[in-house]
Amino acid sequence: MNGKRATGLVISITIVTALAFAPADAQLDKLRKQKREAAIQGDDAPVATIPAGEFWMGVDGMIGLEDERPRHKVWLDAYSMDLYEVTVARYARFLAATNREPPAYWETVKLGEHGDRPVIGVNWDDADAYCKWAGKRLPTEAEWEKAARGTDERQYPWGNEKPKSELANYALGARFSYSQVLRPVGTYDKARSPYGLFDMGGNVWEWTQDWYDGAYYGKSPEKNPAGPEQGQFKVLRGGSWSDMAKYMLTYGRFKLLPTARNSYTGFRCAKTAAP
Repeated sequence: MNGKRATGLVISITIVTALAFAPADAQLDKLRKQKREAAIQGDDAPVATIPAGEFWMGVDGMIGLEDERPRHKVWLDAYSMDLYEVTVARYARFLAATNREPPAYWETVKLGEHGDRPVIGVNWDDADAYCKWAGKRLPTEAEWEKAARGTDERQYPWGNEKPKSELANYALGARFSYSQVLRPVGTYDKARSPYGLFDMGGNVWEWTQDWYDGAYYGKSPEKNPAGPEQGQFKVLRGGSWSDMAKYMLTYGRFKLLPTARNSYTGFRCAKTAAP
């Protein structure tokens, strides 16, 4: 296990290991009795700092889909993003602290066994609430793409090599199981993005802050774009355990209703750097 991940998860895993085989509701009840732990706000997740600067977003010509064009230069101020997708263990601590309704599929969770897997079954509001509780926010679509793609316009977070089982968790079909289809965060050390982030391709789709607009790239601001002011769908990035390789392209876009909860969507958080 990656050393940083081991350090970041140790508090949550220590508390929940003994609850590995308890029903999900019973697990939460016991967690909520851990008053000292529940009082802690923030997720102590390790982060990567992405420096201020320009990068090319989207693609040109016939490469990609229409909503991934045109290729355009974007300036982003410095920010940080979680190295890992938010895990079941971290989300359990959030639930214990806030009494928020558990996500979909929570009844199948065994915290001691699944604590290091990315949480799924969360809608956009769930993800947004967690990030705010942690003193962070969801990344913008542009921030997500820069963190995954870097400044060299690579096709995948790890480079231009096509996906394979040693680099990402993907193409596993449609039947969900925490144990069988989700991989512990940080598994693919050789597939880290240019800034060191794990699982930017595969494992779970990740919610971003932005509303979706298929024509947004043609009118996007050059500096710190934050997406349309309103919309019907929210943007997700990164592909999942269920998807084919093409969905892990660093410039690939996906959309869902913000109320959607499913077995292939999770998230990670971001934070604006202090001035």
